[in-house]
Amino acid sequence: MTGPILFINPNSSTLVTDGIRTVLDAMRPANGPEFEVIDIPESPATIATAEDVARSGLRLAQIAQSRPDCSAFVSACFSDPGVELTRSLVTQPVFGMQECGILAALARADLFGIIALGPVAVARHRLRIRQMGVEARMVAELPLNNASAASVGHSDQVFADTMALGQMLKERGAGALVLGCAGFAPRRAALESALGIAVIDPVQAAAGMALAAS
Repeated sequence: MTGPILFINPNSSTLVTDGIRTVLDAMRPANGPEFEVIDIPESPATIATAEDVARSGLRLAQIAQSRPDCSAFVSACFSDPGVELTRSLVTQPVFGMQECGILAALARADLFGIIALGPVAVARHRLRIRQMGVEARMVAELPLNNASAASVGHSDQVFADTMALGQMLKERGAGALVLGCAGFAPRRAALESALGIAVIDPVQAAAGMALAAS
């Protein structure tokens, strides 16, 4: 198909949505499907609870069903809300950022680590990691102190906290670091330069896989 690849940000933060759009603008192919980015205005600004994931996942699936013109869909949240449900409802490829980010990390290093927004997210992400069967290659997932999806890409203090966690994961043997939220996108390059290991932006990872499938 030649229709757009639709990135659905399951939260309502326009700042995060704009950050995703900026990343994708740099990856836009000269000849190929366009990237389209939307958010879900009725969702919270940060997907923080299991209820948030469930509610936004249902809405994401509804949006995908309403867009038969799209060549692929991306659930642009690290909890992969709605991915399995949407895959059961549409014929187009459906990608989740956590899954894509981890797969990209495995292509760069033997061991990887993840930085999450907060402690609750770690337990939620672990379910997906177990489904993927990659626990043996993850050194750890370390949480920030309940940072928002917007702050991880724009707050200097949160950047410093992220750096500290990234250094801890590197010292434990991680050769690749997966950023556990789409909001991190503006900080990826700076983190990689400072840490000296591969830093995976799951937005970029999902975009590359969606392009390959389109």
